[in-house]
Amino acid sequence: MKTTKQILLAGILSILGGFLAFAQTKSKPVKVSHAEPIFQDLVRDLGARKGEKEFNLGADFSSGKNYRESGYLAEYEFAPINRLGLEVETDFSFFSQKNNSTKEQIPGNRLDGIRLSAQYTFFVSEKSQTSMALGYTQVIEFTDFKNYGKGKFITGLVYSPFFVAAKKWGSNIHTLVYTYPMIQHELGENTTPVDWQINTSVMYSLPNSGHFIGVEVNKEISHGKMSVTLRPQVKIKLDSHFAVGIVTGIPVSHDKENVSSFFRLVYEP
Repeated sequence: MKTTKQILLAGILSILGGFLAFAQTKSKPVKVSHAEPIFQDLVRDLGARKGEKEFNLGADFSSGKNYRESGYLAEYEFAPINRLGLEVETDFSFFSQKNNSTKEQIPGNRLDGIRLSAQYTFFVSEKSQTSMALGYTQVIEFTDFKNYGKGKFITGLVYSPFFVAAKKWGSNIHTLVYTYPMIQHELGENTTPVDWQINTSVMYSLPNSGHFIGVEVNKEISHGKMSVTLRPQVKIKLDSHFAVGIVTGIPVSHDKENVSSFFRLVYEP
């Protein structure tokens, strides 16, 4: 039989254990699990928790009328405090001739830009399975590699405040809208044209797997005209740290582009 001291000690330890468990639970804010689109991904998960981080590598392959384009990206995102996500991304583009095109018709290889982003999730509801966030992206654009040392190194800036809203329907269906203006400031120019991106997605997460399938609908409004690209996609969870995303881009309302493909490798430490 246990002595009185043993029973008392066990009770104290139980109370302390319960308090620590409660404190740990309270230190983590509420977070709803949303399926994030692969092509136009977010700065960080909605409702991000302090200490979360992620590395991404991506490759995009497309073909225009006169050239083929290969794009590559590397990004790092992290949450320094609860619900705030930060991201830095670099994007590169490389071009090759197609058919009987001339060198003058082919854009120059370049570091497209560096993207610096911040996203704050201001609303999370477990009851309605809904999250909303506001954020801002600053893009610094650079000249072609061949022009380095010949003039302006930085050619322009793009300012993009954005809004994100996501809702989970039942256990497996996810919807999300991600919209923002692109306020373009070409250095040396007096005008600042504004384009709009309106991106929506519907995803289905496979039960007990971490995989999902779905489609993004990327809509861009430029000079009063809208172009639409459908991006069916699948995300495969390889293990507890790695996932791979595969996307096909299908232009709908414009004929200057052909079908494209995009791949993303995700690593969460």
